[in-house]
Amino acid sequence: MISENASPTTRHKILVLLRKHDSMTAAELGRALNLTSMGVRRHLNTLLRDGLVGYRRVQRGLGRPSFVYSLTTLADDLFPKNYPALTNELLRYLELLDGDEKVEQLFQRRGERRLRQAQARLAGKDLAAQVAELARILDEDGYLAEWEQLDADTWFVREFNCAVRMVAEQYQEACGSEIEFIQAALPEAEVTREHHIMAGDGHCGYRIRRRQG
Repeated sequence: MISENASPTTRHKILVLLRKHDSMTAAELGRALNLTSMGVRRHLNTLLRDGLVGYRRVQRGLGRPSFVYSLTTLADDLFPKNYPALTNELLRYLELLDGDEKVEQLFQRRGERRLRQAQARLAGKDLAAQVAELARILDEDGYLAEWEQLDADTWFVREFNCAVRMVAEQYQEACGSEIEFIQAALPEAEVTREHHIMAGDGHCGYRIRRRQG
């Protein structure tokens, strides 16, 4: 299972970089990892042998084509997935609900639990520290999240892995509950989703602005 919180090996770092950037050349990976292209290729050969990475030839201007590497579907299983925990959680709630209650209520229950846990960790922090801590929470939940501060009142959080993708493909409430969770966890801010994995983007991206006035 891939997590940036673990002590990463070079191959681990390559997999995370390819997950975040979709595809990269050996030279680009080398620059990101401070390694030679030859050193990176040794690790890529192992990943190719294991079926975790594939490549294609891309012509970039004059000269020889470049080899561009990307993850295979097999590698996707290495990244955090929260499907079993989510499914079991929803089923436990289902046992408590009347048959007439809707799926939205299941996600509401889950959202309330996540919010309570997040609020305990965000309490007493200023907004900048809350954004950083919330990104850590999302990363721990399997979303491969990172954040950056754009200016004094604006931040951007990116999720490079959808930890509930199989559920979200069937129930749009899963995506709706995610942005609702982020908004509720950061009441001092306005949250706008600008990128969406389910819409074909490479990541989910949330712009977070401090409320004025």
